[in-house]
Amino acid sequence: MSQHSTKHADQTEQLKADLRHLTDTVEELVNATSEDASSEMRDLRSRAERSLKDTRARLEARGEQLYTGTRDALTDQADSCDRYVRENPWASIGIGAAAGLVVGLMLGRK
Repeated sequence: MSQHSTKHADQTEQLKADLRHLTDTVEELVNATSEDASSEMRDLRSRAERSLKDTRARLEARGEQLYTGTRDALTDQADSCDRYVRENPWASIGIGAAAGLVVGLMLGRK
């Protein structure tokens, strides 16, 4: 589990760095636009477009990885719950009854 959270922390830091880089490039572009519309402007615009495309591709890939990882983790947890219920039916019934009793008492107090 610790390795999993470390991986997400690394991905978050990389995302922040990508966004900082993109912001810096766009700021350069805006500053250059106000001063000069020459080849420097075209170069900055080209760099900004490349940076934006690269960042967008990385964000899409990370989003897909996050979605896949979350889906797999939830599937594993659901399988574990199913396995526990099948192996311990009476304990599961007791847990369900206790939870129902607690919810019923809480609702009855209102």
